[in-house]
Amino acid sequence: MGLCAADFFRRGGAEVTVICQSDGPDASCCSWWAGGMLAPDCEMETAETQIGRLGRESIAYWLEALPASGLDRPEMRGTLVVAPARDTVELDRFSRRTEGWSRIDGEALGDMEPDLAGLFQTALFFEEEGHLDPRRTLHALRNRLEKQGVVFRSGETVGDAALAAPPAADWRVDCRGLSARDHLRDLRGVRGEMMLVKSAELSLSRPVRLLHPRTPLYIVPRDDWREDGVFMIGATMIESEARGGVSLRSALELCAAAVALHPAFGEAEIIELGSDVRPAFPDNLPRLRRRERTLYLNGAYRHGFLVAPALARRAAEMALKGAEFPELCDEDTGQRTGSGDLGGDLGRALG
Repeated sequence: MGLCAADFFRRGGAEVTVICQSDGPDASCCSWWAGGMLAPDCEMETAETQIGRLGRESIAYWLEALPASGLDRPEMRGTLVVAPARDTVELDRFSRRTEGWSRIDGEALGDMEPDLAGLFQTALFFEEEGHLDPRRTLHALRNRLEKQGVVFRSGETVGDAALAAPPAADWRVDCRGLSARDHLRDLRGVRGEMMLVKSAELSLSRPVRLLHPRTPLYIVPRDDWREDGVFMIGATMIESEARGGVSLRSALELCAAAVALHPAFGEAEIIELGSDVRPAFPDNLPRLRRRERTLYLNGAYRHGFLVAPALARRAAEMALKGAEFPELCDEDTGQRTGSGDLGGDLGRALG
């Protein structure tokens, strides 16, 4: 969220300084542990339509921003959604709650993903979706911003007193995630856990979601690793703010669900386990809130890469052009205080 905000403020002609507690995109950043799925249609299973609109806008940003940052475009090969034969009712339920899919049979599924041939009788294919590698994306975006004049002050913590005082810059953009709960009292944490595995026996070219009434799962190929056959496995959404290692229960559930997708995962090598706590508001929708000359971008929940560019663009337009986005600004919560000058020119932005 912070890198995207810096990008849009820079595009608007602002001088931008990014203050970040870490030394760079690393394991201390929540986005480090993301799946990187660009799946606005699939997310409609549980999300509001607003997420779909923001997501489709964000996909357009990533298609432009990644090549400009020296990376390949996101892999826009779609998403496959499958279910074991005994759980095909879950596939029907998923189809009723989503859009943008076509139903394919087992033969067509095998043509698309040969390693899944014969394992599932039918599937849903979401053609307009894609995925990216979160870690390479974070580093590439930061490197591009540095080359374009954005100043990074890494390894620096902004104290409570500084955050409570008016910003030294014309605007302060707060993208601290759950750490901003000292100012955004209705934020909560949702723990997510993931694993990276390596299997020489499997090849997948697109994200696959396995529906299960108890342990749904998604598997995302990490194409940019030095070796083929590396996959990110995730799905956990635990109402907990406890940071730390992956729990044994979650690891067992992820492993069992992966083997249910393909037995070869039983012989896969686990090369990394990780977790973090994602910030969310009560309705799991993101917010853009203003308090005088501070803008808060927060509450991405499980949709970080899917909504960050769209939310960041609105923040820059709000500060630089006086635009208003009441659907994201929570005007009725009393969060917006002070008149400010939304129409003034921005000399410097502190993100």
